[in-house]
Amino acid sequence: MTEPNEATFDVVILGGGSGGYAATLRAAQLGLSVALIEKAELGGTCLHRGCIPTKALLHAAEVADQTRESEQFGVKAELVGIDMAGVNSYKDGVVSRLYKGLQGLVKSSKATFVAGEGRLVAKNAVEVDGKRYTGRNIILATGSYSRSLPGLDIDGQRVITSEQALKLDRVPSSVIVLGGGVIGVEFASVWRSFGVDVTIIEALPRLVAAEDEESSKALERAFRKRGIAFKVGKRFEKAEHTDAGVKVTIEGGETVEAELMLVAVGRGPTTANLGYEEQGVKMDRGFVLTDERLRTSVENVYAVGDIVPGLQLAHRGFQQGIFVAEEIAGRNPAVIDENGIPRVTYSDPELASVGLTEAKAKEQYGADKVSTYNYNLGGNGKSQILKTNGFVKLVRLNDGPVVGIHMVGARVGELVGEAQLIFNWEAYPAEVAQLVHAHPTQGEALGEAHLALAGKPLHAHA
Repeated sequence: MTEPNEATFDVVILGGGSGGYAATLRAAQLGLSVALIEKAELGGTCLHRGCIPTKALLHAAEVADQTRESEQFGVKAELVGIDMAGVNSYKDGVVSRLYKGLQGLVKSSKATFVAGEGRLVAKNAVEVDGKRYTGRNIILATGSYSRSLPGLDIDGQRVITSEQALKLDRVPSSVIVLGGGVIGVEFASVWRSFGVDVTIIEALPRLVAAEDEESSKALERAFRKRGIAFKVGKRFEKAEHTDAGVKVTIEGGETVEAELMLVAVGRGPTTANLGYEEQGVKMDRGFVLTDERLRTSVENVYAVGDIVPGLQLAHRGFQQGIFVAEEIAGRNPAVIDENGIPRVTYSDPELASVGLTEAKAKEQYGADKVSTYNYNLGGNGKSQILKTNGFVKLVRLNDGPVVGIHMVGARVGELVGEAQLIFNWEAYPAEVAQLVHAHPTQGEALGEAHLALAGKPLHAHA
């Protein structure tokens, strides 16, 4: 008896990354029948080639630095070297455990998992290997890929992407990082901790240019101190192979040479040749256009994650997936505020933020209606114990709520949960100042900054 080549579901989801699997799990919880289609591994880029493996590398890098610098804490230790086989085994083990757990969650949800490459062949159907999966609702969640630049050949040997960088079996002697955004500075941070000579080339005027300017400048100071070279405001012109590796020419004719070059110039939407435009889905430069409720131009077709213009973050995809599942189920969820999505760069030092930068706040509300306060971590006990430098910067409306929080320092990514509550609940400085923060914690720095902005500084100068 042959299997029927058509099946019907309440929801058909194309793509099993952060947005797709979150939508699957939530839709199944709400009693909807779901088909999840994924051509590679469940979990997508984030779990297998992005967030998780890179953060594992960053933790290994932190251990290397702590070993190298242990004597300042009275602990005598020697860093003998970096065993990339061991580092990769640790990294891959983390990914494997999370992957098995995710597979178990999807299996227990009773959703139908379809392994294969899908294509939108009708406004309500996706086809995989000749079989059609019809959905009363369709969710497009096909993720993103590593971009390159025109004329730049990524050979996977000397010129590599972040995916290929995660598979390196050796520590290179020197690396050029093309792109000073989040991905670029994280890899630069890892490699420097592993003893690599690193040079970042960035066309924009500063590193991590999407962050508040004070955060960018603090990161640049820290990178100079660590010996990470960077050239900002310089456009890439060409790359050439040499006997020793690669030579890059940048604007003005200056050249930089290294063993490898990482291309980290952002990520593009994976939407080509998937049938979206043919079915009437409106696009812009490969991105799928949606309204605030993540509806595309085609009725009952939604899009989530990196293919939707905006922040390309896994947790944004998670939340969008949950949102669309609840929307389909008639729960009428609250619209997601993009400004309220936390952002973390896991370099050393870390950067964490939520809400508006000072510049954007002044542009939106007027410079005379915005004030800021910068609390230096030098006054925070736990930060001194950790021997980290940095700050918590608040951006507020005068006589109004806090509209931006920006933090720099070791482990500040762990503070962004409280920061997003402050922003999303439109808290006033005086309201946060009433909260008791445990001592000694870095979380106290958030409390101290709000105390100061409320007009009653404690461990800070007035």
